[in-house]
Amino acid sequence: MISEKEKCRQGKLYDANNDAELIAERQACKALCHEYNHLLPSETKRREDIIVSLFGKSGHNFLIEQPFFCDYGYNIEIGENFYANVNCVILDEAKVKFGDNVFIAPGCGFYTAGHPFDVEQRNRGLEYARPISIGNNVWIGAHVCVLPGVMIGDNCVIGAGSVVNKDIPAGTLAVGNPCRVIRKF
Repeated sequence: MISEKEKCRQGKLYDANNDAELIAERQACKALCHEYNHLLPSETKRREDIIVSLFGKSGHNFLIEQPFFCDYGYNIEIGENFYANVNCVILDEAKVKFGDNVFIAPGCGFYTAGHPFDVEQRNRGLEYARPISIGNNVWIGAHVCVLPGVMIGDNCVIGAGSVVNKDIPAGTLAVGNPCRVIRKF
């Protein structure tokens, strides 16, 4: 029998609410996030150590301001010179990959998890997960929401308050709800 975690990895509907393995992994992640969020800002070494242990991959130069929240941690990859301002949320049921020189303004969310339109499936607690990929040299404005399955290309700027529900090509400025390209660089 295929596990719920494997169904998730395969992009199938899965049950994260009643699977002991997934619940335990989320609890362990939340404990590390709690510890991270309650460290003094001056405790930079411990803060870095938590992120390195929590994430699947990290560059050497990064700063993630507190508070920060994620679901599993191990599905997150960050490149070099990564910066996330306060109140960043990454629901990393699937892989979330950030390139080099990515800057994230306050209050942004990256959500790989989604729920089916079918009421019965949704009421049973089923969900799906789609990866998110953010290229190199990307600036994401305040309160941006990036939805499941989105790819943002290299050298992009995403305007504040945008809801990114489809791929954004490299070298563009995109804004709005829904987010759309308004200019190429």
